[in-house]
Amino acid sequence: MKFNFKEVEIVIKKGDLLKENVEAIVNPANTLLKMGGGLAKKIKDVGGDDIEQEVLKYSPIDKGEVVVSSSGKLKFKYVLHTATVSMDFETDEEIIRKCTENILKEAERLRIKSIGIPALGCGTGRFPPQAASKIMAQEVFKFVHFTQPSHLKKIVFVLFKKKLFDIFAKNTPSYINYIYQKIQKGPFLTVDGIISINNKIVLIERKNPPFGWALPGGFVDWQETVEEAVKREVEEETNIKAKRIKFFGIYSSPTRDPRFHTVSCVYIVFPENKNFRASSDAKNIGLFSKEEIKKMKIAFDHRKIIEDYWRFKKRLSSK
Repeated sequence: MKFNFKEVEIVIKKGDLLKENVEAIVNPANTLLKMGGGLAKKIKDVGGDDIEQEVLKYSPIDKGEVVVSSSGKLKFKYVLHTATVSMDFETDEEIIRKCTENILKEAERLRIKSIGIPALGCGTGRFPPQAASKIMAQEVFKFVHFTQPSHLKKIVFVLFKKKLFDIFAKNTPSYINYIYQKIQKGPFLTVDGIISINNKIVLIERKNPPFGWALPGGFVDWQETVEEAVKREVEEETNIKAKRIKFFGIYSSPTRDPRFHTVSCVYIVFPENKNFRASSDAKNIGLFSKEEIKKMKIAFDHRKIIEDYWRFKKRLSSK
């Protein structure tokens, strides 16, 4: 079976990896890179001892690491050897995940157009195929969706047993589609910062829809923490650097944002400087009292957040 995810063709088939029409194949190796059993032995037996001699110069490698060799008498351009087990022949989720991630990255680095991959960790590593298929699907999704490879355009999962094929054929497309649908629909993670100066709140006037006045904030970037995001968004939109921040609350109503479902992590931001100015997607900026905010058009659910903040301040002052 085969399907396309974005610009990459993903094929799942029962067969012999050494007969695949691809540029490179993957050898699930041990950390010493000795090719004495399983698929590794078959690659050496057919491709010749030179393959093992070529990779042994890298031995030992860490679990999850990838090294590259020629394919000897085989027809492939490369063999990518990844350590799924050490000499205790045990593996786990983290290792299989790292192996898959590094295989795909190395293939793209080498400008490989197509690659054949077996079920990692399911031979000598005795890792459950159900789990392995989902882990590998997750890593393929992450690689294709976020890396958007320009060279690797075909990934072939080659399974030598029907049972393995059935598992991968069922889990791989359904799991990739499931994750993609989840990401497409959200919810999306955002941050907002409450900056209080002289008992007034800093608000920005939005340049883009939804229009109105709002707390400074925005979307969390890829590989960014929410703490980093709120500091960045506040500085980008107000020119205010955060001296420190304090978590205030989570706001997750599906109707809080008219565009789509967002979840906001809201922080109280203690400013290092008070010389604010509008920038980024902020049309205007101002410092507003409780009474002034009551008369303003406030975007999203920020009126509720501000009112919750005033109540929080009142409770603190009454203690």
